[in-house]
Amino acid sequence: MEKILIVGGGYAGFYAAWGLEKKLRRGEADVTLVDPHGYMTYQPFLPEVTAGSIEARHVMVSLRRHLRRTTIIAGHTTSIDHAHRTATVRTNDGAIREIVYDTIVVTAGAVTRTFPVPGISEEAIGLKHVEEAVAIRDQLLTAFDRAALLPPGVERRRLLTVTVVGGGFTGVEVFGELLSLATSLLRSYPELSRDDVDFHLIDANNRILPEVTDEPGHWVVRHLEGRGGHVHLGTQVVSAADGRIMLSTGESYGNGLLIWAAGNGSNPVVARNTDLPVDERGLVRVRADLRVGSDDAMVPHAWAAGDNAAVPDLASPVPGARTVPNAQHAVRQGKLLAKNLVADLRGKKVQPYLHHSLGVVATLGIGRGIFQYKRLVIKGFLAWLMHRGYHVLAVPTWERKVRVLLVWVSAVFFGRDIIPLATVQRPRAAFLAGGDPFAGADDDAVSRPELSVVRDAS
Repeated sequence: MEKILIVGGGYAGFYAAWGLEKKLRRGEADVTLVDPHGYMTYQPFLPEVTAGSIEARHVMVSLRRHLRRTTIIAGHTTSIDHAHRTATVRTNDGAIREIVYDTIVVTAGAVTRTFPVPGISEEAIGLKHVEEAVAIRDQLLTAFDRAALLPPGVERRRLLTVTVVGGGFTGVEVFGELLSLATSLLRSYPELSRDDVDFHLIDANNRILPEVTDEPGHWVVRHLEGRGGHVHLGTQVVSAADGRIMLSTGESYGNGLLIWAAGNGSNPVVARNTDLPVDERGLVRVRADLRVGSDDAMVPHAWAAGDNAAVPDLASPVPGARTVPNAQHAVRQGKLLAKNLVADLRGKKVQPYLHHSLGVVATLGIGRGIFQYKRLVIKGFLAWLMHRGYHVLAVPTWERKVRVLLVWVSAVFFGRDIIPLATVQRPRAAFLAGGDPFAGADDDAVSRPELSVVRDAS
């Protein structure tokens, strides 16, 4: 049988494998998928996980549960030698395996882009994985508990200061959701006031949300500032060391929670550890039909899609344009991958990827959002409903759709769950300390779980 190896179980990889299971005849091909997590994360829901609007496990889709005819290997792909049709995998137990394949599908995704800024690696939490979203939520909730015990002053305000770096959709959505959460939490903490809470959104560009036009972007800035947030445009973080943010404008302030959402970086296995052709950004070069290579020089038996691939955007009027790295493209590219792989296997014609945008929509907190399709712009409550409606339809499997809907419905009657579980980062602490999970732990170890900003998504 044809041996097909899929590197990465994100949107594109999951949908490619899912589609292959539906289309392949038994005995036609053997499919193996390598991913370190064993689940696909529906990333557009992560900002709502940070705010407690969605249960963390409900944004994850189990690979083993839904890919019953695919061999799942839990591990990281560390290198690809396509000339010899082999891939090296480091499994989660530390073993090194070499996988031989006939056809490879590279859907390893991207990693969080970082810069050599002092303090970032020690202080920041990214937002590409559900574990990071949970850590952000727990740190903010724990900070409220700690701040309520302190008198008004510098330390209380530092604990309740949140900085989000990056004005793209992820940064703006998590900023709006956490601002909404913090505002609602004040009702449960009479010791605290709105003046104790300080939120900062920082972006090096002179505008946020580059996917929308200028006026809607300006409206979002005004909206966030009207709710008490501070938006710093054309500004960079020059230091985040020792719990203190220093900006390129000269401004400086104490900070409790730092979220790094400054865009995507190329996946290391794609950028540095493969003989497949990559562009100057470290993305796999692909043709419009998702085969690796160019129109003049195709690489046989190699395909790629998603955030780690430079996919030509045939719907764009700009020559040489590439599709933007978002879920809307990755899902559709994954589905087309499955169709093209089966067509190629059976000697039929493959199809180019062509998708016209359905518009962009963002949540800015409960009851607030923005939507734009060409010149049509919708703001406020209706846009928020559209955001929830679109994403509950887009999240894969009916089981996950129902679970998410049930949480949203329960929140209408009972509100968010505001119980922090920060001590889950130290599960044996209570056992070792005779029942006290905080015994022997410094405050920062509890309130700031150490999570890597940059993780290999393959």
